[in-house]
Amino acid sequence: MANVTVYRTIYASLEKVWESWDDFGNIYQFNPNLTHSHLLEDSLPKGQGAKRQCDLKDGNNWIREEVVEYIPYQRMTFNIYEGTMPLKSAKATLRFRKVMANRTEVSMSMDFEPKLGLLGKLMLPMMKPKFAGMLHALLEGNDAYVTQGQVVTAA
Repeated sequence: MANVTVYRTIYASLEKVWESWDDFGNIYQFNPNLTHSHLLEDSLPKGQGAKRQCDLKDGNNWIREEVVEYIPYQRMTFNIYEGTMPLKSAKATLRFRKVMANRTEVSMSMDFEPKLGLLGKLMLPMMKPKFAGMLHALLEGNDAYVTQGQVVTAA
């Protein structure tokens, strides 16, 4: 299993940053890697058990995610359980830490295993930087959304 972790300090309160991520179905508002996202029919609106579909900006791929760990204002983990990406398994964990009243550190860690057996393992050196770039863009988009109210569109 491969791992990619990125960090970002956002100049906003922990509550405001958490609120943006807690609106689980609407991540497309700040994720430049997506064209759209929505809660699934059988989903809770937030918290453990919430499920969403994310449509990637390439226009061909999509993933479905479910919140599997939920500790308000501290940590949220979601599992990518279905989709068109070449992933055998993937799980992402967001961690939130209040640095000061209006400063929050967010870390996002993704553990993943590609499909395609040996070929997938050989592709890991190319996949890790791509995923790291996508996660950096996501945290940057979240920062702009929380601090400036910018709704990010897929590039």
